[in-house]
Amino acid sequence: MLVNAANITEKKYRKLTIQISLDCMSFINTDTLNNKVLELDSVAFDVASPHFNIEDTLVQTMKEHPFFKAAFDEVEVLYDNHLSTFVPDPFFDENYLGSYMQYNVKVFETDTFDFDTLTIAPIHNVYVPYANINNIFIDHFGTFTFKHVSTVLVSRLLERSRNIDEKKMFVHLATNHFEIVVVQNQHLLLYNTFEYKSPEDLIYYLLFAAEQLNMNPESFKLEFLGNIDEEDDYFKIAYKYIRNVSFLDVSDLQSTNSLYHSENLKHFILLQS
Repeated sequence: MLVNAANITEKKYRKLTIQISLDCMSFINTDTLNNKVLELDSVAFDVASPHFNIEDTLVQTMKEHPFFKAAFDEVEVLYDNHLSTFVPDPFFDENYLGSYMQYNVKVFETDTFDFDTLTIAPIHNVYVPYANINNIFIDHFGTFTFKHVSTVLVSRLLERSRNIDEKKMFVHLATNHFEIVVVQNQHLLLYNTFEYKSPEDLIYYLLFAAEQLNMNPESFKLEFLGNIDEEDDYFKIAYKYIRNVSFLDVSDLQSTNSLYHSENLKHFILLQS
């Protein structure tokens, strides 16, 4: 969505995409005319500080960081939290968004609910955006669009499963949590997010999910993305128990930016929004 109703002579051909959680924020500046990533940066919030406040921190970050002084035609915000659930179209009713959430996470009467519609599959993603953060972005940008990170992740992985009849598992590893996505020819078989503290936590959930979906560790394919590399203990333990382990192919992304392979894996969601 356009930040303002600029005519073609006023367009900057720049898009700002922000991925935000309660402990960090990443953002990219994209040249929409040439589909090139111009800049990418991240800011970790000092959540350990006794005086930490997400609203104050966000306002201060946008005030000081040069990223937010530029003009953009588009601004998109990706909310990164575990407060989401996928609902098949036949069971979806936007008048009862909160009822879908209560089976997965603890919700409150004051929570605001929203949903994304996946264009590649008959699914809606119901989630809790950060209303307080939305208000800050409204004050700063005026108009912007927002969605949940899992909408981007699942949509892109479903696209990659087209005409592939075998079940494939993807694992997106973040700092304190990871997502498991299992797809089969543009059908979503599983999406879930888990907290972890050790490699043993990771492999437990991977093997449990595989067992529930009748996926044989000797034959199914597992692809990693996110903050992980071959020397990571989390990759090594998966490789020990699952025969076919690799990294997501991000060569298409690398053709649009000058980032390292590891950075394209780490910021896959942000870069694919």
